[in-house]
Amino acid sequence: MSLIPNSVTERPDSGFPPVARIDARILVLGSLPSRRSLEAGEYYAHPRNTFWPIMAELAGAGGSYNERCGTLIDQRVALWDVLAEAPRPGSLDADIQTAAAAPNDFCAFFGKHRQIVRIGFNGQTAARLFEKLVPTECRAMIAEYRILPSTSPAYAAMPYAAKLSAWREFLELQVG
Repeated sequence: MSLIPNSVTERPDSGFPPVARIDARILVLGSLPSRRSLEAGEYYAHPRNTFWPIMAELAGAGGSYNERCGTLIDQRVALWDVLAEAPRPGSLDADIQTAAAAPNDFCAFFGKHRQIVRIGFNGQTAARLFEKLVPTECRAMIAEYRILPSTSPAYAAMPYAAKLSAWREFLELQVG
């Protein structure tokens, strides 16, 4: 028996619905939840992912998962992923099989969330997938985009303080 999953016969990973209120102004986009996040049913659930520690420092998002999400929602920050589903034999972004990936419906999302003015991509992969898979007319609905350092534990090349600084600059421009 092979230890490598056969992505043709396995069900693709599916993402989560957005964490958003209708008056959101910022959208943070990841690529697709990791295995740990899928198991927990929570965005950024891996204990070494720095997303929630960064949000705790910058937005005061502490407590339970629901409390952290509620804090972001109150500050008009929405969370979602570029992909609705994709085959991925591992947990890394590099394992995502983009040829069979399906993006979320951003035209519908932006049509409902008309106050979103900026998107922050949690890493290069999210930005590349958005550019590749989301129709131009949907991408054009938002004027500003910023690629932020990935909070994934797989991206260890940048120290936490540098990640925090980049995320602080992005959120300070919008939150408030």
